[in-house]
Amino acid sequence: MYLVGLTGGIASGKSTVSSFFKELGCPVIDADLIAREVVEPNKPSWKQIVKHFGNDILQEDGTIDRAKLGGIIFSNDEKRRLLNSCTHPYIQREMMWRVCKCLLQGYPYVIMDIPLLLEGSALRRFLRKVIVVYCNEETQLTRLMSRNNLSQEDALARINAQMPLAEKRKHADYVIDNSTTIADTRLAVEYLHRQFSNSYAHWKMRLILVLGSLGFGVAVYGIMKMVSRL
Repeated sequence: MYLVGLTGGIASGKSTVSSFFKELGCPVIDADLIAREVVEPNKPSWKQIVKHFGNDILQEDGTIDRAKLGGIIFSNDEKRRLLNSCTHPYIQREMMWRVCKCLLQGYPYVIMDIPLLLEGSALRRFLRKVIVVYCNEETQLTRLMSRNNLSQEDALARINAQMPLAEKRKHADYVIDNSTTIADTRLAVEYLHRQFSNSYAHWKMRLILVLGSLGFGVAVYGIMKMVSRL
């Protein structure tokens, strides 16, 4: 089974690409969505965040005020690393479990939607391929200003806080250029879907699981390691 990493930058169009893969029947494991789930009130990650950042970052219903927390970590690398230490282990664990479920269901490949994949994600070593959703700087800036109703200065600050897309594309196995039309982007996704679906690696992995279940359970980490080698 393929594990394919999907990443990009703010306003590059990664969510659009992700939605196209879903329409084609491919499971997408979304790190951002899981990140919201693991910080729900009274979950372990939530408790860690409240312990380090205090009750001031909570809303009346006990949920985390993402805007307030974002303001704390936006320009503070130490605080950002602290927050990551509270969330990333739980996010990665949940993503691994979901990969196992997809594996047992027989999917030929799975998209791992990870915004910070190339900024040091521990999951990268498990991925067979990496897709970067790219657009030129002018398009990215215009989209972000329009989408978030930001001034040019604020939009540039958010863009510059991330690894440049031009740098990310150097580390990609595939680049989807989302600078042009939605139709072109959809065609690029459909092409990759055909490429990944033609792999027979998932049958090898299912055989390993069947044989392993006859004698002993396969550990989650072991499954992930095997998937990455197929």
